[in-house]
Amino acid sequence: MSVQLYLVTYNVLQILGWSVVLVKTVLGLLNGLTWPQLYESVEFELKIFQTAAILEVIHAVVGLVRSPVGTTAMQVTSRVVLVWPILHMCSTARYSIGVPLLLVAWSVTEVIRYSFYALSVMKQPIPYFLLYLRYTLFYVLYPMGVSGELLTLFASLNEVHEKKILTLEMPNRLNMGISFWWVLIIAALTYIPGFPQLYFYMIGQRKKVLGGGNKKKQ
Repeated sequence: MSVQLYLVTYNVLQILGWSVVLVKTVLGLLNGLTWPQLYESVEFELKIFQTAAILEVIHAVVGLVRSPVGTTAMQVTSRVVLVWPILHMCSTARYSIGVPLLLVAWSVTEVIRYSFYALSVMKQPIPYFLLYLRYTLFYVLYPMGVSGELLTLFASLNEVHEKKILTLEMPNRLNMGISFWWVLIIAALTYIPGFPQLYFYMIGQRKKVLGGGNKKKQ
C-alpha cells in the first residue's frame, strides 16, 4: 500500500468515525439524554477513533506528514487521557457538563479537519466552504473544547483521589510515589499557556489562508 493510499484511507475512516460520533451526539442532545447516557451512546466509537489518533504521532515522527511532533503528541495525549483514565475509569466525570461540550467540539472539528486532510493528500482543490469552516469555527469550537475538557477533568478529581486511580503510594518496591491527581492538576495548568498560543496561531493562520495565502497548506 502506498503512503498516499494509506493516509487517504486513514483520514476517510476518521471522517466516518467522527461523523457517527457527531450524529449520535446531536441525536442524544435532541432526545434529552443525560450526560452519562450521552457518553455511553458514543463511547465505542469515541474510544476507537480517538485512540487511533495515536497513529498521527507516528506519522509525524516518521515523516509521513509535516505536523510538528511535539504539538501533535501533546494534543493527542490530552485527549487520550480524557477518554481512558478519566471518562473510562471515573464514572463521576460522565456527569459533567463538559461531556456534551467536548463531544460537540471534538466531533465537528475532526470531521472538518480530516476532510481537509483527505483532500490535501489526494491533491484535490479544497472547497472554499471547507477552508472557511476550518479557519472560522475554531473561534467557538476551541474554547468549547477546552472548557469541556477541563470541566470533565475537574469532575474526575474527587474520584481519582478517593479511589487512588493510577496512583502509586509509598512504601513500595520501586521506592517512589506517583499521584495521578497531581498529574491531572499539572495537565490542567498546561492549558494556561497552551490554549492562548494555539488559539492565536489559528487566528494568524486564518488571516493568512482566508486573506489570500496558500489555501492548500495544512
